[in-house]
Amino acid sequence: MIIHDISKDTINTPVYDGDPQTKAKRVKSIDDGDEYNLSVISMTAHAGTHIDAPLHFCSDGNSIDNIRLNTFYGKCTVISVDGILTGEDMERLLPYCKRRILFHGEGNTFISHSAAIVLASSRVVLVGTDAESIAPPFDEETTHIELARAGIVVLENLNLSDIEDGEYDLCAFPVKLVGFEAAPCRAIIFEQEKGLN
Repeated sequence: MIIHDISKDTINTPVYDGDPQTKAKRVKSIDDGDEYNLSVISMTAHAGTHIDAPLHFCSDGNSIDNIRLNTFYGKCTVISVDGILTGEDMERLLPYCKRRILFHGEGNTFISHSAAIVLASSRVVLVGTDAESIAPPFDEETTHIELARAGIVVLENLNLSDIEDGEYDLCAFPVKLVGFEAAPCRAIIFEQEKGLN
């Protein structure tokens, strides 16, 4: 079994345009004579690799702590695509996908509103991307709302640079932040080594 870390560094990954910058500070240091090291982090719940809960765009949507944990663990499909996926694109891809889909597009893959509508009527429970957002910059709201209303969670800011297309086991449990619309996570995928059962 090969384990791939597909998370980006929470501290140093650029934040979404307009969001507060992530800041980290060491307030206790053994090197400075303190008995222990202690750090403080200031960041949004959307810093680095993170999960968006439906509450992010729907006031009555589930918060991050109210999503079933099996949503974040299970079979997933990694697909390389570039650009904005339409509903027609999604209909063509879905028969080959598991219930969790990760889109690899060097940060340039997005889901259109029409693609979100197709996903909303499918069995998909999670969609992920290596872009800052699952939605194109000109249409953040309608795409996110469509996914949120369907209860589909979004995994954003992945690092899929060394991952080949195919089927994996995903593990992307978010930090338990009660009542929050999002939370950072450590996303990993498991790959079965070829030739081994």
